[in-house]
Amino acid sequence: MSATAMQEPVRTYYQEPLTQSQPGTHSPSDFNSPNQAQQPLMPSTNPYDNLDAPRNSDWLEKTQRSNKRSKFLVIGAVLTLAVLIAVGVSVGVVLSKKNSNNDTSSSGGSASPTSTGIPTGTNPNDPSNFPKNPALKQSFYGIAYTPLGSQLPDCGSSLTEVIEDIQLLSQLTTSIRLYGADCNQSSLVLAAIQATQVNMGVYLGNYPAVDDNGTAYERQRGEIQTALQTYGASNVLGVTVGNEFILDYITEAGQTDPNGSAGQQAAAMLIPWIQDTRSMLASLNLGKTLPVGNADAGSYFNTQVLEAVDYGMSNVHPWFANQSITDAAAWTASFFQTTNADFAATLPNNPKMYIAETGWPTNTSQFNYNPNDGVSLASVPNLQIFIDTFVCQGECSNQNGTGYFFFEYCDEPWKATTYGGVEGYWGLFDSNKNFKNLTIPTCSI
Repeated sequence: MSATAMQEPVRTYYQEPLTQSQPGTHSPSDFNSPNQAQQPLMPSTNPYDNLDAPRNSDWLEKTQRSNKRSKFLVIGAVLTLAVLIAVGVSVGVVLSKKNSNNDTSSSGGSASPTSTGIPTGTNPNDPSNFPKNPALKQSFYGIAYTPLGSQLPDCGSSLTEVIEDIQLLSQLTTSIRLYGADCNQSSLVLAAIQATQVNMGVYLGNYPAVDDNGTAYERQRGEIQTALQTYGASNVLGVTVGNEFILDYITEAGQTDPNGSAGQQAAAMLIPWIQDTRSMLASLNLGKTLPVGNADAGSYFNTQVLEAVDYGMSNVHPWFANQSITDAAAWTASFFQTTNADFAATLPNNPKMYIAETGWPTNTSQFNYNPNDGVSLASVPNLQIFIDTFVCQGECSNQNGTGYFFFEYCDEPWKATTYGGVEGYWGLFDSNKNFKNLTIPTCSI
């Protein structure tokens, strides 16, 4: 599962945990810091110029395989937002109405009267001056984020929209993770962080496809390089190469073992991209060494890939493991510790492990509905229970030092249309950026 400009459906599969005595062997089963703002590296030209110009992307390659990789028609008719943000002077952004991707009416939980999302009253000449929502609390370690409108064929994300998102996200967390770099995501997010002047770090992402001979990787590598050259690395926490790449590759090969023959073939593709990303980052002389990592489904990390990275990010979803809501938080902590953290600690490089995705859906659509999904309801009250038992309590809470990225920022209607089921309804906000009827517990990050 992923939350990206091209997001895989929620289909994280789980297997029996890896053991220290048998690394890389599995028995299949049915389941599936605060960052202080630094002086940015300022480019010689206006860094915000042309950020809202549409960029084409091949992000949907992975999810349109079932349609025989039908040819994309790249539509380049997106209205260009006039953005005049000069370096060293005030930032001028006029908040506009929601992106066309948000036109789908929100579902999956009503918003409380005090929880309207968009920060109305923002100074149009200074996005760093925005009112705070008292319903939001900076209690989450991190949040998985994908700008709405980051899908083909439009690539319709705008700086205005992303600034709104960062204003809201900064009231919940100091860390976010992206999944890919298509549709200008990296530059938009870094520009928005600098424009709002919030305390926010971001893991940039490169989401390569398993079947295009590295085309998607190379394209996104260039996007990441451009973003870092333009905005510097002061707000960048790392670069993640690959999201569920091993899972996708071995699933297409009809296998289940990430260290089997298909897993080794996938690793032979992925590891050179990881090494190439390190070389690219070193060549930029950023003033600090950015870690390079990989994300995959909880049971699908290839051992050689983990040995090649500085960190791993594991997708762990109790909903798809058919856990009850009362057991969900404890199961997530146990699965992650046993399957991922303990095993990584046995490797020579001891990569730092994070939970890349975890959460609870709030609704389901009839399209592609799976009646066997979930022993507890997909609902806002159950999301509230998961937040209460995961974020500030339990074995995986902030107090116990587990780094996690809550899935996810807001509902994504395109996934409900494309995949059905619960796919589009994992957000803390609905698709119109209204905060759902939730109460965020208070605890330090």
